[in-house]
Amino acid sequence: MENKSPDILEKIRQQYETSPYPRTPLDKSPQDDLNSLFMHNLVTPYYLNYQKVINPEDKVILDAGCGSGYKSLILAHANPGAKIVGIDISDESVNLARQRLHYHKFENVEFHVLSIYDLPSLGLEFDYINADEMLYLLPDVVGALQAMKSVLKPQGIIRTNLHSSLQRAAYFQAQELFALMGLTESNPEDLEVEVVKETMKALKDGVNLKVKTWNSHYEKAEKEVILMNHLLQSDKGYTIPEMFSLLRAADLDFLNMVYWRYWEVTDLFKEPENLPVVWAMGLPEISLEERLHLYELLHPVHRLLDFWCIHPSQTPSSVIPVKQWQASDWQVAWVHLHPQLKTSQVWEDLIQCLKEQKPFVISRYITVPTLNPVEIDSTVAACLLPLWQEPQPVRSLVERWLKMRPLHPVTLEPVSKETAFEEIKHLLSKLEVFLYLLLERCS
Repeated sequence: MENKSPDILEKIRQQYETSPYPRTPLDKSPQDDLNSLFMHNLVTPYYLNYQKVINPEDKVILDAGCGSGYKSLILAHANPGAKIVGIDISDESVNLARQRLHYHKFENVEFHVLSIYDLPSLGLEFDYINADEMLYLLPDVVGALQAMKSVLKPQGIIRTNLHSSLQRAAYFQAQELFALMGLTESNPEDLEVEVVKETMKALKDGVNLKVKTWNSHYEKAEKEVILMNHLLQSDKGYTIPEMFSLLRAADLDFLNMVYWRYWEVTDLFKEPENLPVVWAMGLPEISLEERLHLYELLHPVHRLLDFWCIHPSQTPSSVIPVKQWQASDWQVAWVHLHPQLKTSQVWEDLIQCLKEQKPFVISRYITVPTLNPVEIDSTVAACLLPLWQEPQPVRSLVERWLKMRPLHPVTLEPVSKETAFEEIKHLLSKLEVFLYLLLERCS
């Protein structure tokens, strides 16, 4: 695929050659950052689209625009047994990425100095592609999406993102200002960074650009903070309709926002269950694209339009949302604990809560998709203990529930199997919304 703007790519390459990103220390490990692992685990988007729990072992994962390799390291930790392939146009970044993965003893990895437009030349196909914090810099976004699509397996998933033009408007103003001052004619370095700092410090505190793009911490911050914001080369912003337009042009289907729980427009109202009449009548009738656009117009707080996408028509017609399941679906369902919750620390904390009969706050470990703390009563949590060992059929959890809660707490009458079944359904449905538990219908 021919790139029509080599000069732009060269400016981007130079910036990351001299200032590789991110500047995360080599020895820093993401193994305890369950939020990042949750979002970079192939299990998460795969379940959202296919309602199946996939094993990442032997899958092939691409980190496009891998930079200094910290996201590659997260992908390796989050997907045990997967092969990690990283590409970047910066030699220095690729060298740092190789060093990082070697330091953390991951061997099933390889890195290449390569433009995303040249992906087909690798001769590989990928189950998952992570293209984080790079698409908005490229001169041909559709071409980049098509290049990724060309090496994506039929059931593969792409995670990528664009800068929000609404949330980031002030930074685009800053970039234009400093471009007019000649600070980005060549690759910005220490001198240009100092000019930005001196300018912003000298402005009155009430000046709009300073209010929206500056805080006193930036004055002593590392230069990458300025380079990645006020002096970022080729930075561009997009709206939700523009994002969907790019996907249609690349012949890709939208799957979901990566932080999907932070994009629910009804959460912006004081009483989500009691919306103004026009909203209550209109929202159910509009598309997901329109709902997301309403959110960004009402509350443009997300710097990134961060999303997953797939090959066209890859969402199976057999997928039925759990809230629409019939009794027959529940009877054959299996329950999986999300693999990022299967840690010794989570297990130990759970056991301690049971001993002290305290609620188990499951959202303490994976907080990204939740708006409020998600707590489970200690007795209820005890019913889920077997999930830390292996998946369980729903019927087995019902039987365990009956052994642990055989009597109604008020009437002291024996709890029927039907009642226990309904209570388990309610619990599992509540936790599946956040993907703490994953439910599969099995024949």
